[in-house]
Amino acid sequence: MTRSSAQSAQSIPANAGIGLRAEHYQDVMDTRPAVGWLEVHSENYFGAGGRPLRVLERLRGDYPLSFHGVGLSLGSTDPLSAEHLRRLRELINRFEPGLVSEHLAWTSAGGIHLNDLLPLPYTEEALTHFVSRVVQAQDYLGRRLLIENPSTYLTFVESRIPEHEFLIEVAHRSGCGILLDVNNVFVSARNHGLDAAAYLDSIPAGLVEEIHLAGHVRNRFEDGEILIDSHSRPVAAEVWRLYGRIVTRLGRRPTLIEWDADLPPLDVLVGEADRAERILVEHGHALAS
Repeated sequence: MTRSSAQSAQSIPANAGIGLRAEHYQDVMDTRPAVGWLEVHSENYFGAGGRPLRVLERLRGDYPLSFHGVGLSLGSTDPLSAEHLRRLRELINRFEPGLVSEHLAWTSAGGIHLNDLLPLPYTEEALTHFVSRVVQAQDYLGRRLLIENPSTYLTFVESRIPEHEFLIEVAHRSGCGILLDVNNVFVSARNHGLDAAAYLDSIPAGLVEEIHLAGHVRNRFEDGEILIDSHSRPVAAEVWRLYGRIVTRLGRRPTLIEWDADLPPLDVLVGEADRAERILVEHGHALAS
């Protein structure tokens, strides 16, 4: 994989990138691996100073940046956090990332914040509420957001709208884009007995601006198994196959390898990105409009 030094830090190329984690800071600065771009969790850089911001300043000249949030809690009924939005806007203004994303999920209730991305009931009421929150956040930030499909382990009896339709409608009504996580689609489909390929085939090409790939684990029980989106393993063979399918249909898209737990050496992570890059080259075409 090659990376042009002339690439703007304000744009994300349709290449494979990696999630930058603190354990890899020094290795990335020392070796400058040939990946297309870097993505960071926004909240890890909300501080007024310290090493994370210094590292990001050093790397921004060599790699386009994307900010991926996990704590805005767009699906909650709590008011959007003015402090969270303020810090995010300051971070965006400072680093000018090419993409800014969040999740189709909620993480707080009654002012209590939970350490997980929790699912929504897919109802018209929830859709209207979620869209209004995305619009509010986009208006404040002055940026179009990408919204990522979740991995889920239960469904609500109240849900009336299939998840893919809900996500598409969020994008149409709010003007946001979609961050399509292929591993999340596979995990949720396997957990709920759905068709992952049909889900992916239903997403309009023009809405997808980024793709995520990650690993999962299988928890086995006497009466079956459940897949957990752990971000602690290499990308599974089934997910690679789905990725090739989606790239063939959509064309090249910025693709991120996520690995957050049981982190391997940096060269293993880069190797996963290299595999994604080969699929982009072999199966992708020019970015669809």
